Formats: sequence, structure tokens, C-alpha cells
Amino acid sequence: MKRDSDSGGEGRPSVVPTISQVAKASGVSRATVSRAFSRPEMLTEETVRRVKEVAGKLGYVPNQVARALSTGRHGNVALIVSDVANPFFPPLIRAAQLRADQAGLCVFLGNSDEDPVREELLVGRFIGQVEGLVLASSRLDEEHIRRHATRRPLVLINRDIEGITRVLIDTAPGVAAAIAHLAELGHRHIAYVSGPTTSWSNQQRRNAVRREAEKRGLKVIAVPARPPSYDTGRLAATQIVASGVTAAIAFDDLVAQGLMAGLAALGVEVPKSFSVVGCDDVLGETTYPPLTTVSARCADAGDVAVGLLLSQMNGGVSGEIRHKLNSHLVIRASTGPAPAKRRGR
Repeated sequence: MKRDSDSGGEGRPSVVPTISQVAKASGVSRATVSRAFSRPEMLTEETVRRVKEVAGKLGYVPNQVARALSTGRHGNVALIVSDVANPFFPPLIRAAQLRADQAGLCVFLGNSDEDPVREELLVGRFIGQVEGLVLASSRLDEEHIRRHATRRPLVLINRDIEGITRVLIDTAPGVAAAIAHLAELGHRHIAYVSGPTTSWSNQQRRNAVRREAEKRGLKVIAVPARPPSYDTGRLAATQIVASGVTAAIAFDDLVAQGLMAGLAALGVEVPKSFSVVGCDDVLGETTYPPLTTVSARCADAGDVAVGLLLSQMNGGVSGEIRHKLNSHLVIRASTGPAPAKRRGR
């Protein structure tokens, strides 16, 4: 008796469609179908659209395991960030995933939680399953990063290592503008609430604070907030108020938000009695009062980093590419004139 080839309910064939069937229905070769899913940048947009449309109608899904075995291409890239809970990273992750999606790639996301040991473990777990790596705000030492760069195409975000492709958000101009803004408001004694000692961004921001403050004859103290978080910012408030400063620049917006909460708990009004500046501009309009902060273009960093990684994976230039993204100060309501009674302390 002849067996019905339909599944019944939806009228779809029970046989799994093949790449050959998609190729025939699309009027292209099997290789073109494969490239439409694995390397769409090699084809015209119209060809990719037609192949994927036919594949969708037939119910064809590429076999990633078979592709990896036959081509060595897994269709995956890894993105490892230092703290997925920090609001700086979600826009970066989203932009990176969108860029990867456009190239037909899946993103494996790892969170190192500011721990280099965990970051090394994540790289080890991912590296056999991915074609490339993006390390954002990596806490690994240079030796480990260089070794991984010999195993897979690799791009760094906010980590400046010579000879390795990196995307750097240059917040120094924005931080310098923040110091100038506070000086114009009459602040003479300022705190920098610092982030991780191994962070390239923290080193850059701290140095910019010191240079601009020295140029303007301002006094600066450093107060640690490690790891950078709402809680460490809040806890830093007591030390900052006791120091006699009238303003603070925080390592990032999350620390700044915590600092404002700590100041409020101590009865210190922002900006009437104290001014606060953040960095990254990921929380600025949602805090109370709205936060003056340095823009950091985190989404652009994710998009550019994956673009550079794709270029490496497809035989493009690797190594000495140092892509810088500029920043600027966004003035909102958390900064105001220095209180007269505290000036000059």
C-alpha cells in the first residue's frame, strides 16, 4: 500500500527538504545556497533574499553541524563582556547581535563578571565552536589575549593592545570637557570615583581628569568604587562628603547613580549642594535629577567590532587596526554652581 507523504494536519511533506531542493527551486547552485546562509556578503542582496525566501517556503533549515564539519565554519561568533548587568553593555550586545544576524551568524554571549579566570574559562569553552571572538573590556592579561588571537580572529573593545584589532571609545575629550564644565561652575575640589584598576577605560578617564584639573589648578582626589556598581557608588558617598569636595566624576553612570542615592541618604542635595557627572550616557535621562554625563557610543562599538571581526574572518586585514570612537559631554541637571560655603576648601 502506498504511504501518504503528507503529515496530515498542515499538508507539509514529512521528508526534510534538502539543500539541492532549495537550489533547484531558487535557480542557483548548492554552493550559492550554502553561501546565502554562511557567507551572505559574497552574494547580492537579491540572491540572498530569493534563496532564503525559497528556503522558508520549503521549511529548509541549514545543518550547522554538517556545515562545520565540511567547511570548518561554525556560523557562530563569541562576545564576552566584563559585566552583563552594567547598563553600558546591553546596547553594545544588541548592536553586535544585529550586525552578526545580518551576516547569518549566531552570537554566543559570555559574562566574565569582572573575573579574568572566568573570562579565560569562557574563551576555552567557546573557541572550539566559534569562528571569531570579541572581548569587551577584557580583564585578561596581554599574554593570554595574544595567545587567543593566534587561534581565532579576535577584536577587542576598550582594550588597547598593539598589533591586535581594537575598538576604543575615546572618553578623554568628554571627561576633559566635564572638568572644564565643573570649573566654570566654580568647583575647585573634585573627586574621581574610579573603576577597576585593570580597566583601560578607567585609566583613560582617570588620566584625563588629572591632566585637565592640573591645567585649571583644581584639586582632585580619587575614591575607589570596585567593582563598579550602584552599591559601591552609594557606599562611596560618605567618604566623598567627608573629603570636602563639591563635585564628583564617576567611572560610569551606574556608579554615579549609586553616588546620588548615597548623597540623598546623607541629606546632600544634587545639584544644590553637590554636583555629579557620570560616564557612558546609558542612564542619564532616567536618573533623578537627570545625569550630566559623557557619551560613550556603546552601540557603535558593538557594531564596529563585529564588522571588523567579519572582515578578518573573510580574509580581510587583521592586526594593527585601532578604531577610535569620539565622545562628548551631555549637560543635564545633576551639575550646578559650587556652594559658596564650600568653595576653595
